[in-house]
Amino acid sequence: MCGIVGAVSTRNIVPILVQGLQRLEYRGYDSCGVAVYADGLKRARSTDRVAELLGQVEKGHLDGTTGIAHTRWATHGAPAVHNAHPHFSHGPGKDASSKPGRIALVHNGIIENYQELRAGLKARGYEFASQTDTEVICHLVDSLYDGDLFDAVKAAVGQLHGAYAIAVFCKDEPHRVVGARAGSPLILGVGIDGKENFLASDAMALAGVTDQIVYLEEGDVVDVQLGKYWVVDKSHKPVTRTVKTVHAHSGAAELGPYRHYMQKEIFEQPRAVADTLEGVQSIVPELFDGVGEKGAGTSAWRVFKEVDSVLILACGTSYYSGCTAKYWLEGIAKIPTQVEIASEYRYRDSVPHPGTLVVTISQSGETADTLAALRHAQSLGMDKTLTVCNVATSAMVRECKLAYITRAGVEIGVASTKAFTTQLAGLFLLTLALAQVKGRLSEAEEAAHLKAMRHLPAALSAVLALEPQIISWSEDFAGKENALFLGRGLHYPIALEGALKLKEITYIHAEAYAAGELKHGPLALVTSEMPVVTVAPNDALLEKLKSNMQEVRARGGVLYVLADADTRIESEDGIHVIRMPENYGPLSPLLHVVPLQLLAYHTACARGTDVDKPRNLAKSVTVE
Repeated sequence: MCGIVGAVSTRNIVPILVQGLQRLEYRGYDSCGVAVYADGLKRARSTDRVAELLGQVEKGHLDGTTGIAHTRWATHGAPAVHNAHPHFSHGPGKDASSKPGRIALVHNGIIENYQELRAGLKARGYEFASQTDTEVICHLVDSLYDGDLFDAVKAAVGQLHGAYAIAVFCKDEPHRVVGARAGSPLILGVGIDGKENFLASDAMALAGVTDQIVYLEEGDVVDVQLGKYWVVDKSHKPVTRTVKTVHAHSGAAELGPYRHYMQKEIFEQPRAVADTLEGVQSIVPELFDGVGEKGAGTSAWRVFKEVDSVLILACGTSYYSGCTAKYWLEGIAKIPTQVEIASEYRYRDSVPHPGTLVVTISQSGETADTLAALRHAQSLGMDKTLTVCNVATSAMVRECKLAYITRAGVEIGVASTKAFTTQLAGLFLLTLALAQVKGRLSEAEEAAHLKAMRHLPAALSAVLALEPQIISWSEDFAGKENALFLGRGLHYPIALEGALKLKEITYIHAEAYAAGELKHGPLALVTSEMPVVTVAPNDALLEKLKSNMQEVRARGGVLYVLADADTRIESEDGIHVIRMPENYGPLSPLLHVVPLQLLAYHTACARGTDVDKPRNLAKSVTVE
């Protein structure tokens, strides 16, 4: 969600700002803009893609040595140019359509008390050109400005309630950008030649510009100038934040021969899982030893010995990976496990337990709801924390004592694919490590599980070879407006994930149910126009699932079945079967989800939707 890039330099920084926005496009956005100092405040804004913004910049010869840029995912105010960032201040008594004032500002997050602040600013004569909460911050900084932008921003953030990452500059101090963060990520990029410095919401935005990164902490305010910077904490005391070398590569974002990034990322899954498991020669708790700032050097073995239950906190696709892990953790490690939607967990009364391992799951490591749920659990005294995350430098990793870093690589498509399968790989390893520490994993079982995991890349490649058959299914789905997904046991979360993928990128209404619940309501929806996708592995629940399938056929429903090779489910009138290459036991969710990803992808292509940037959605959800 929303991206920020800012810079102070001795050279024209507009190409860096726009390139930074292009590298952040994967996060999702519905408008974008750039503002610079050029004998005053100048900007370009667009509700189209960054490429169109670049055209505006080039046509208008916009350049400058100080500037800020932004991609916006709408929260307050519709996607429209007047709501796009950057926003300019309009001093008291000035018409909002008149010449811009002195402050330019971009913002990620949500300001919860913006209406109260807006009313107070309007009473003082400030005019508003947008419906955003962001413009309130801009005018607030202007109202507090008395010749020192750093002081004005410090005073302004003290009045803000909610989440924010902001970057601000003032035409009266043209070689200075001030940033602040609380609840939304913001980093400082230290210029390599000592003549420039940067702000960004993601290190990837600065790939190729600098690899010297400072991760700002909660409540920090940073003053960025030519060749120098300083940081104060939430108490406004000067602090030193560590400069880290971060190699944020942008090459992985090249599309190559694929039609869309989502397709590319689906086909990258064998490599991504192989990379995630690279170096795993045996099941040892040390795989999860602490690497973050709050857990560096923490021994996973000691923590796991004290654990008697697991609490998983996650959102969206990551939540479904956690639901899958619950079956593994209880079935293999014999550890009671609870899975909570992170956005709900901290708003209900819960019973904290000091023996609980709190596991967060996040692709970006910056998911606002999951971070807030983690901090809530910590505030309740549950200090045994572990994250499964794709970004080693993220807030999630820094704030958890233990971590397993998946190696999915950059995921551009909003609908998560390879991040999901690599999360499952990491969570299965966690299950085995806990089982080993608890004495519930024999050497023979460990060897068998490791052998199966090493074979996963080849097994995934075999599943990807089913793509032509799935394309045939997608032609049937393209004209539908509703679909039902069924799964049982370990594969119920996979049915949920399949339905989510179809919803996200095709805009077909899709729901998933545990197949045993079919007769308790969903069966009323079944008609010949309601395709029913069924995940049918050869497990202990297969015969029960076959009975559920017959219930669908008896009502005229059409079944689309992903069946293991030895299930003896055959194609016939009203039943379409794609046979999986092999039965993969407890790891079969990693294989069965791939055809569901491909089904959603090819159905979206057939319907002509924007596959990689579906409407109303963002990649990284950094606001509540």
